[in-house]
Amino acid sequence: MMTMSNSSEWYNFQEIICEHFNSIGAEAKTNQTIKGVRTKHDIDILVKTKFLGEDLTWIIEAKCWNSNVPKEKVLALRTIVDDVGADRGFVISQKGFQSGAYEAAENTNIKLKTFDELKQTTSEMIQDEILKAYKKRAIILTKRYWSHSKNIRKKYNLRSDFLKEFRLEFSGTALLITIGGALRRAEKNVYPIYVDTHHEKKAGNDIVQNFQQLRNWLDLNFNLLDSEIQNAEYLMLKNGDFNPELERLNPEYEENEFMWFEKMSAIYENEVSNNHG
Repeated sequence: MMTMSNSSEWYNFQEIICEHFNSIGAEAKTNQTIKGVRTKHDIDILVKTKFLGEDLTWIIEAKCWNSNVPKEKVLALRTIVDDVGADRGFVISQKGFQSGAYEAAENTNIKLKTFDELKQTTSEMIQDEILKAYKKRAIILTKRYWSHSKNIRKKYNLRSDFLKEFRLEFSGTALLITIGGALRRAEKNVYPIYVDTHHEKKAGNDIVQNFQQLRNWLDLNFNLLDSEIQNAEYLMLKNGDFNPELERLNPEYEENEFMWFEKMSAIYENEVSNNHG
């Protein structure tokens, strides 16, 4: 027998769930009516967000019940998700779910969670998507950096000449490898992450202890690298030295660049593991 909590408890449960999605950067609203292909649907919470330039829509049903949610409620949400073309649906239960409900959600885009499970799952989902976006930005900067010859990179201070200098002012190669290694360890949720490039010109702390600190470090160092490349390219253009290898900038070349980036990231990660454990 299904037993529901009173309306005030249901309202609070729904609002807490909505607030959680808003807190992780999504746009969430309660008590929404949306039009599908066949009909209109009243839903508890509508979540919209954007990852990697792609708009995503999630539909949330809040079940503040004192009993487990049955299979029928999962099947009903599957129908709504399909009709409106949503990317994912969630049934959030205060109590839990019947075994038939889990069977109905298996191999579908419907997720069954308690609120505590939702918080853990969505945080991991958001972090994964953020890391994918950072990796994509790293690949773009890798292509741009390596499109210039070694002599040009040295001439315009994108890398130091190790044979002539006892100090290392800046190296785009080393920074890209450090970024890649940090992303690789973050994907495995291994902290702390050691991100000291040993450059005179650097940004942020040398160690990051958690995901938010990593984001701050990545933002600072992507901006640093982007700025260094931009300044160098301005001088190249001014001096008639701007002659990048166009094939490096070809979108079809991205897979090879990605392989280099992954290989160097793995080497960095192994070195960090050997040095710091």
